[in-house]
Amino acid sequence: MLLSCGDALIDFLPGRASDGREALLPAVGGSCLNVAIGLARLGAPAGFVGGLSTDLFGRMIADHAHASGVDLAHVDRSLRPTTLAFVRTVDGEAHYAFYDENTASRCWRHRPGAIPFGGVEALHVGSTTLVDESPATEALALVAEARPTTTISFDPNCRPNLVRDQADYRRRMERFAAVADIMRLSDSDFAYLHDSDDYAGHAKALFAHGASLFVVTRGLRGVRAWHCNAGAVSVEAPAVKVVDTIGAGDSFQAGLLFALFRLGRIDRALLPRLDAQELERALAFAASCAAITCTRPGADPPRGDEVDTRSLLERRLADSF
Repeated sequence: MLLSCGDALIDFLPGRASDGREALLPAVGGSCLNVAIGLARLGAPAGFVGGLSTDLFGRMIADHAHASGVDLAHVDRSLRPTTLAFVRTVDGEAHYAFYDENTASRCWRHRPGAIPFGGVEALHVGSTTLVDESPATEALALVAEARPTTTISFDPNCRPNLVRDQADYRRRMERFAAVADIMRLSDSDFAYLHDSDDYAGHAKALFAHGASLFVVTRGLRGVRAWHCNAGAVSVEAPAVKVVDTIGAGDSFQAGLLFALFRLGRIDRALLPRLDAQELERALAFAASCAAITCTRPGADPPRGDEVDTRSLLERRLADSF
């Protein structure tokens, strides 16, 4: 199984009422939940770990996850409210206002031994639940328990409007980066965390800590990635008519993890053996997943029949003869 741990929330998306007035339409979201949904829709055995409310919105989230085939066996349900995010698009980019105090997601606690990590190939962590020290500490404890047997994927998915102390937040993200096997950031996230665009230098530092893959997504300018043995690989972004970009990065992350899973490279011992051709194929697949999500409103990752998963297996099948 592939697990994703972190935020699950309701996005209120901009729309129009029948009389033309501005309206807000609720939609299930949350970066880490989106990754789990993206994985499950593509056909991977996927589960979500985190806090989920028993309120109206929490039930919406659970129904949405179940409809996509996401395993919620490791979710903690509580009476605490659901995180709400109000979205406004400015110059083609989504801006968020979060209501997240004392919510089910933020108050989730790690329970040692609750998850049998021997059967989990990868654990993804990131996003808004790591902004505060307490939930981030819980997530680090989960990672520490998983890491002996499980590949760790990390995407900070920074939300500067939630951060009160940037220096403290940066140090916290560095702790997660130091234990990650796979790390992805958007170019804007990288600039926020590092005040630079020295991607190659950062990749080298991550590899020194034991990471295998570092990826930077750059919107319309495509994707750049560095692998500990295969080197640097770039992939162009598919040309599509963009409706909005909500969930695009999460769909990319799900597509990347799914591709590595299907290629037989998701295991920590096998990830360093990824070659440049396999990496390019995985990145192109992930970029296609993100592009499809951009063609429709809200975080709506594609299903397996919307993308070409067959090409991912060509190299592996060829190697078997």
